[in-house]
Amino acid sequence: MSRALVLEAPRRLGERSLALPTVGDDDARLRVEACGLCGTDHEQFTGQLFGGFAFVPGHETVGVIEAIGADASARWGVGPGDRVAVEVFQRCGRCTECAAGAYNRCRAHGLRNMYGFVDVERAPGLWGGYAEHQYLAPDSLVLPVPEGLDPVTATLFNPLGAGVRWGVTVPGTRAGAVVAVLGPGVRGLAVCAAVLDAGASTVMVTGAGERDAPRLAMASRFGADVVVDVTRDDPVGVLRDATGGRLADVVVDVTAKAPSALAQALALARPGGTVVLAGTRGAPVPEFLADLVVYKELRILGALGVNTESYRAAFAMLASGRFPWHELDRRVEPLDAARVSELLETMAGERGVPPVHAVIVPE
Repeated sequence: MSRALVLEAPRRLGERSLALPTVGDDDARLRVEACGLCGTDHEQFTGQLFGGFAFVPGHETVGVIEAIGADASARWGVGPGDRVAVEVFQRCGRCTECAAGAYNRCRAHGLRNMYGFVDVERAPGLWGGYAEHQYLAPDSLVLPVPEGLDPVTATLFNPLGAGVRWGVTVPGTRAGAVVAVLGPGVRGLAVCAAVLDAGASTVMVTGAGERDAPRLAMASRFGADVVVDVTRDDPVGVLRDATGGRLADVVVDVTAKAPSALAQALALARPGGTVVLAGTRGAPVPEFLADLVVYKELRILGALGVNTESYRAAFAMLASGRFPWHELDRRVEPLDAARVSELLETMAGERGVPPVHAVIVPE
């Protein structure tokens, strides 16, 4: 049996013992070492994303292959005892979306089969990282974790992979670019690191209020040239002062539930610039001047999820030691329903100041 936390209803996280899945030729079983948490986790917990069924949450899983079939081992290039990270999406590899490289929209799987959001009644039940073990179905995607990288740090593969895709790949950020990052959480810091790694000449990171002050200080530690508290200073004026009058070639908005940030993003972008929207608004957007998009000839791009290439780049960055990931404000909790519930409430802004990085470690 394997211990797991099951979200039975909004705000009702309980512990269950689930049978260990039998492994055939084409699948595997993972012993979970660590599972990172993000905004999706607390939105599931509070009911904003509750699917109407009980499930084992957790989609930023790192662990060790405990059992694996011969076909799966050959396909994934891993074997028993190997430490791997599990991608949130599955891929059939046959549909038109997979053929185009957009396997997050796979027609056989898509959002309904994403890890950390599958009905616990669907066998074998262990479909998420809030557990001692996780089942790896045949269409799973796994990535080897570089040697020497501890499991807790390795869970950053997901937010840093997002930073690479949202900050570099999607907008096509080039060396010498001026980049503005809105939001200093773990994904904002990840975008900051990714664009600096890509050769950006000037990077500005914005936050709002006292809660973000230590996060902005950490952005400076990561190499941001300018940090701005938008409740005190005009980010456009600060950016112009820092660049000799230039606006941003690329603006990446990773804020959550901050509708007014979009207006700032449009104001910060140079004519012909690119705005990437990766944070969800949660409400109608005030002060949105559509004409500004026309006058500036802006590209506005949405970004959802990550891909294998970005995850691999993230692991290379984590292994390089270039950025101080070990200094993040981090909270690690065991596989305990009460403690994890309290952590999720904190991440939702209901209890004190949320940590930048939160991780569950089953053992």
